[in-house]
Amino acid sequence: MATERVNVLGVGVHCLNLASAVEEMAAAVRERRKGYICVTGVHGVMEAQADPAFRRILNRAFLCTPDGMPMVWLGKLNGHRAMSRVYGPDLMLEICRWSETSGCRHFFYGGAPGVAEALRDRLVARYPRLTVAGCYTPPFRPLTPAEDLALQQTVQAARPDILWVGLSTPKQEKFMVEYLPRLDVTLMVGVGAAFDFHSGRVKQSPRWMQRSGLEWFYRLCQEPRRLARRYLKNNPLFVLKIAGQLSRLHKYALDS
Repeated sequence: MATERVNVLGVGVHCLNLASAVEEMAAAVRERRKGYICVTGVHGVMEAQADPAFRRILNRAFLCTPDGMPMVWLGKLNGHRAMSRVYGPDLMLEICRWSETSGCRHFFYGGAPGVAEALRDRLVARYPRLTVAGCYTPPFRPLTPAEDLALQQTVQAARPDILWVGLSTPKQEKFMVEYLPRLDVTLMVGVGAAFDFHSGRVKQSPRWMQRSGLEWFYRLCQEPRRLARRYLKNNPLFVLKIAGQLSRLHKYALDS
């Protein structure tokens, strides 16, 4: 299992790249090692600043991947030269590609009505030997006891190896922690907007914007009402807090 992490404002982000993340997940599926995976960027790190319970969730994850470019830049600054972005939508595609020959079974949980089914259809068209064992669209509220039981029975009958969760952060991470012990599945992966991107519901940003750390701006232009508070508040505050963290580390190094 990956053990090296870089400290990003108290959140331990694993020093991974896409290939090593796939290797870690493949090994966990083969060995039936249960765990949850948090695909984490600036939004997740900033949510964790005011929510210690959420910070613990991120730090106890089987993998906490560097979803945003700032995570990668900080990793490289700390000497992890092989570290690169493990972007949720890309991770999903690579695991689907691997699954065509491994026999790994998948289950999609989340999205607006019809999104999980559209995601299934598109991915199976792209990877014909992919096995999607089931889909479930939850209500926009906590599950009732009857719905909870139905979900457990549905997942048990589907026998998936990986359950992909397409909710928002931190809702999806809290769901995974609560439900991993109760569902018959090896890995749970919170990938948020990947459901919307790969189902065709929302257009992805160009690759050059993703590589430059500007995906947030593209998404803000797409959904300003929903994302303005997240990006216009969190991003500047993140920069200020990281500057403070780096300044303290530099002072410590000088004093040592």
